[in-house]
Amino acid sequence: MKSSRATLLARIVFPVLAIGWVFAGSGNGVTGGPAALAQNLGQRVVEGKVLDSSSAAASGATVFLKNLKNKAIRSFTSEGDGRFRFTQVNMADDYDLWAEKGSQKSATKTVSSWDTRTDYQCDLRLK
Repeated sequence: MKSSRATLLARIVFPVLAIGWVFAGSGNGVTGGPAALAQNLGQRVVEGKVLDSSSAAASGATVFLKNLKNKAIRSFTSEGDGRFRFTQVNMADDYDLWAEKGSQKSATKTVSSWDTRTDYQCDLRLK
């Protein structure tokens, strides 16, 4: 008898539950099922250039990338041409991005989990 119950569960109940999950996730996005999460899976690259107040490349500036969920901060020192690059940035999290050099600091930009670009590019201008 136990064998037939297990077979019944495997053949009827589990597929019905699976189909219900698929339909719940394929609606208008309100349910928050798999379709809503699909856009935020994976990693991105965050890169750009640090510029000084006269729009020249600022080498040696420290660029910060702060994860707003767990507060972890990554940093990168801009190269000779002012470029910076962060790889393996989780697309499911939001980040603050800014640069500092001496007493100068750029405005903070937000890298949003709603942004679906896998290559996020921006310039940071020191003030």
